[in-house]
Amino acid sequence: MTDRTSGSTTSLPPRAGELPPSAKLVAKTLAYEGELTQAQLAEETLLPGRTVRHALTQLEGEGLVTSRISFIDARQRIYALNRESAE
Repeated sequence: MTDRTSGSTTSLPPRAGELPPSAKLVAKTLAYEGELTQAQLAEETLLPGRTVRHALTQLEGEGLVTSRISFIDARQRIYALNRESAE
């Protein structure tokens, strides 16, 4: 994966280095694309849904990702990279 932009907006915090590659890919995708649903993340990363769910759980546990309920469909959650943790 090549950097589309330069700067700290796409860099991950140092503690992300301890996470599995799937979680790093999900975090990097959120950094590039912005807010996405779990299904959108699975489509963008080409990872199975179960792997994306596990990665999001790990990222949320580390405080690297935040989630909120979608206003369009309350059954879905919207995930975003926690900007405070990326600095």
